[in-house]
Amino acid sequence: MRAFFIAAFLCCISFTTAAFAEDPVQTAQNLIEQQIQAFLHDDAATAYSFAAPGIKALFPDKDSFFAMVKKSYQPVYHPGNYAFGKSRAIDNGAVVYQEVLITGTDDKDWTAIYQITRQPDGSYKINGVQILSKATSEGI
Repeated sequence: MRAFFIAAFLCCISFTTAAFAEDPVQTAQNLIEQQIQAFLHDDAATAYSFAAPGIKALFPDKDSFFAMVKKSYQPVYHPGNYAFGKSRAIDNGAVVYQEVLITGTDDKDWTAIYQITRQPDGSYKINGVQILSKATSEGI
């Protein structure tokens, strides 16, 4: 009987883990979190690894990508504080739009809207980020 309960418990854990791992919004948020952490640690290689193929075609190496982010996406590169806002998954999770509310190190408020796309291998990559100079969540 004890073996049955252990087996049932392990099944519940694996079903919960599989469901959690397959949630496209949670996956997108984890991806964004990891990339922001890489930016905060000036880890260009790791930050670049989260970029979708289209971004990598525009910036064919980690150094050109990192220079672009530093110049044009300063609130994302080194946020003072940030939180996830609204999100929207479309096409059965093939594309996720995730709002990130950011207070920059200069105390200005920003909204970054990330587009995360599922790749042919099932992984997700960051396909683009739009920065708006306000932090009011207006939906996606």
